[in-house]
Amino acid sequence: MKKTVSVVGAGAAGLASAIRLQHAGYDVTLYEKESIPGGKMNQLQKDGFTFDMGPSLVMMPDIYKEVFELAGRNPDDYIPMQRLDPMYTAFFEDEKINVSSDLTKITQEMENISDQDMAGFLGYLKDIYGRYIVAKDHFIQRPFRNASDFYNPKVIHQALKLKTFDSANHSIGKYIKDKRLQQILSFQTLYIGVSPNNGPSLYTIIPMIEYLYGIWFIKGGMHTMATGMEKLFLELGGKVQYNTSVEEIVIEKQEAKGIKVGNEIIHSDFVMCNADFPYAMKHLVKDQKSKGKYTDKKIDKMKYSCSCFIMYLGMDKKYEQIENIHNFIFSKDLDENLEDIFSGDVLSDPSFYVYMGSKMDPSLAPEGKDGLYILVPVSDLSTSKYEWNEDTIQYYRDRVFMKLKTIEGFENVEDEVISESYMTPIDWRDKFNAYNGACFGLQPTLTQSNHFRPQAKAKNCENLYFTGSSTHPGAGVPIVLTSAKIAVDELLLDDKK
Repeated sequence: MKKTVSVVGAGAAGLASAIRLQHAGYDVTLYEKESIPGGKMNQLQKDGFTFDMGPSLVMMPDIYKEVFELAGRNPDDYIPMQRLDPMYTAFFEDEKINVSSDLTKITQEMENISDQDMAGFLGYLKDIYGRYIVAKDHFIQRPFRNASDFYNPKVIHQALKLKTFDSANHSIGKYIKDKRLQQILSFQTLYIGVSPNNGPSLYTIIPMIEYLYGIWFIKGGMHTMATGMEKLFLELGGKVQYNTSVEEIVIEKQEAKGIKVGNEIIHSDFVMCNADFPYAMKHLVKDQKSKGKYTDKKIDKMKYSCSCFIMYLGMDKKYEQIENIHNFIFSKDLDENLEDIFSGDVLSDPSFYVYMGSKMDPSLAPEGKDGLYILVPVSDLSTSKYEWNEDTIQYYRDRVFMKLKTIEGFENVEDEVISESYMTPIDWRDKFNAYNGACFGLQPTLTQSNHFRPQAKAKNCENLYFTGSSTHPGAGVPIVLTSAKIAVDELLLDDKK
């Protein structure tokens, strides 16, 4: 008889875990409180417009494809992809820079600014690629089940090669002198919710990955990845229960026995939890011994990533003058902007990101129209010194439009809005159980990374496993897909024993 697994949450890591376990021969049921798959990789449909609600930028496509290839499927049948070039446009106060992953184009772009910075860029790539290989082989793709898995001469030797004690921004500054290019090569730490001014320098691997592996678009938007994984899981014989909130992970004598839904206890041999780890430890794991060091007090004291305010705008026109679907609009003083985000202050001059999936896939908007997804990084709820209400939404809305109107093609943007929706940090908390509204989970500081980060295998409870952005190895879609692989491998290891 097949052993059973209850998977809590149909986020990217939950879906990937469910597929891997079903393929490995387990009887898997996935429980999701929303009505569709994806977790934060969700979708909003309104007034004929379709928006990705969370992740929107595809990096490291091979990792997306891996779960389909594992099951012997052609990924193109589930997640048809197209490479983007240029990758995005960076807008500054007085100019814009199209950023390509084509070496010839990169060289031309950078030489127009500085020959020395082009030489520095190549030096940066060489250095960070070497560190990336070390991180991938020795840290990102492996668990740290026991302290000795990290605290041994071999691993410590590799850790020293990572040079993690420098900040991302300062590290880039050693190679690149132009301030705009520094920002283009360091702001990506915000993809995982940490400031480039104090995030470990290792995270400059993110722009390296963009340049070496490119940025891609999945037809239908990022949510296609979620529906593609759901389709594969069901084809393999898996079962999904939507609109089903898990209230508790049932534990007896520090051993997971299943889950509680409403008044019903559903027994299973293993539980794979894709709910945000801090939320799960505080609200789903009620057995005090099984919490271990992750008491409610500990959870509240941990550092959380930034959050996001996102505007989903249906527009009454096509924006032909805007060349790329990904656009980053930088504030005049990015350092001050970052300081305000992570100190909890209201942003006087926010930087933000504009994504237009309908430029690549016209089916995402009515004919002759575009949808704008506008993301403003803001403080998480535990850091924020201000309340989120209608006045706050209006404040940030005004700031975004004020800056957009200075960009050619967006001069009349405020008058062209015909559909409008928002996500605030409160919505991330309430809709997706993101603790403190922190979209990217626990902040990846040095003391919350690798063996210091929550691991896949529960430390104080048998048959319980965790996956997702607050667990090792961290946030970002390719990384949480990697966390799913680690978590499933840990379960298989225990089951074999």
